[in-house]
Amino acid sequence: TRLRPRGTQSWAGLGSTRLVEGQCARRKTRRSLNGERDFLPFLFRNLITVRNKSVICKLEYQNDMTRARIALGEVTVHNIRQLKRLNTVVFPVSYNDKFYKDVLQAGELARLAYYNDVVVGGVCCRVDTSNGQRELYIMTLGCLAPYRRLGIGTIMLKHVLEYVRKDENFDAIFLHVQVNNDSAISFYQRFGFNIVETKPAYYKRIEPADAHVLRKDLRENNNSANNSINN
Repeated sequence: TRLRPRGTQSWAGLGSTRLVEGQCARRKTRRSLNGERDFLPFLFRNLITVRNKSVICKLEYQNDMTRARIALGEVTVHNIRQLKRLNTVVFPVSYNDKFYKDVLQAGELARLAYYNDVVVGGVCCRVDTSNGQRELYIMTLGCLAPYRRLGIGTIMLKHVLEYVRKDENFDAIFLHVQVNNDSAISFYQRFGFNIVETKPAYYKRIEPADAHVLRKDLRENNNSANNSINN
């Protein structure tokens, strides 16, 4: 499905506000007072698992109960081009062929997000041991703007958090966020991430170029949980 400009949002990396269009799926919208198109309210229903789509969440419109599905699926050689197009639309930087080659080897650390079987988001992570610890680095996590506020970003991040919880061998999760991306910072802080560092001129050819490092320590959380059990 071809993506055309309309508006995007990303929760990892840069969080560009470039306009893009996602005329990929039918969407019930209403005209608000300021002329913007807003999604009708949704309610989460029935968390289930199906085939290779690891998470699927049924949603219902409050007014007509029209159902929609949100699911996570594997990144494969057959859909890697969709991930490339998505990243081109969401992020104002380009990722080279090596990035996508590594993504194909990432297994559960790379997922596409589907809304009614249409690709609307994606998350890509890798294991990082550069500082002597075993950490998970969130390279990209983003969603097309017309599909924001549907819980898609939360589902993708929870998939990552569940992965590291089951593995039990990660010291932390971290990512870079552009310093002016307040929505992304707030999003991650709700899940226990904290700003631990600010890197000047981290990004090239975009403004602002500085990036916050957001980090969630896992060993501390595990120790606290163990102490609670022992006490």
